[in-house]
Amino acid sequence: MSVASRYREAWEGFWREAPDEPGGVFWDADPRVTSAVHLAFFEPHIVDAGLALVDLGCGNGTQTRYFADRFPHVVGVDLADAALDHARRTDPAGLATYRLLDAAEKDAADTLHTELGDANVYMRGVLHQCEPEDRQPLVEGIATLVGERGRAFLVELSEAARPVLGSLAQGPAGPPPKLAPIFRHGIAPGEVADDAVPEYLRSAGLTVLASGELPLVTTEVTPDGTRIELPSKWFVAARAM
Repeated sequence: MSVASRYREAWEGFWREAPDEPGGVFWDADPRVTSAVHLAFFEPHIVDAGLALVDLGCGNGTQTRYFADRFPHVVGVDLADAALDHARRTDPAGLATYRLLDAAEKDAADTLHTELGDANVYMRGVLHQCEPEDRQPLVEGIATLVGERGRAFLVELSEAARPVLGSLAQGPAGPPPKLAPIFRHGIAPGEVADDAVPEYLRSAGLTVLASGELPLVTTEVTPDGTRIELPSKWFVAARAM
């Protein structure tokens, strides 16, 4: 079973209803507090900035457009056409290109690698949205895209995020407005164990070059106005030599 076979319909429904305005989606935070922060940790490990950058799970393309100002060729990929429709509408200048892709499908990852060659890959918060049996194939797809010269930067919610999300979902007033559509469309996030991501990477033939912890900033606030931030872990990985 691929990621698409389980989630494509749910994501299509979510993105068809999602607003176009910046910050209208729970995780669609300003790049200055998301991808810019991540790039500071990622960029020192990139050995060839001339390679294409693949934003895997690009959604509406907010982070993709940020990277397009900093890399010569940026490709945003997602498994939902509706997400890519958002991304293209918000990128009328065509700063990046956008592709429908399920990277857990080996043939799809192979085809994109054949087209682009080795690539640098950015993926934020995708593994925890996958069925457990889809996670290893997805990381193997990343390894295919990275090839020999690329680098991968992965950010995933840590185990500590689960009680935070649980308390938000079960609050007296129900989930916050931007979190509610995620649950309504059956996209409730699943936990990825903290030690699972490096094991997925190792099993895919990738070596962790660096890792750390950061808060994953969202666009939602609590009733007292506090910005909701979720504990997350980041990893930079490359083909094992």
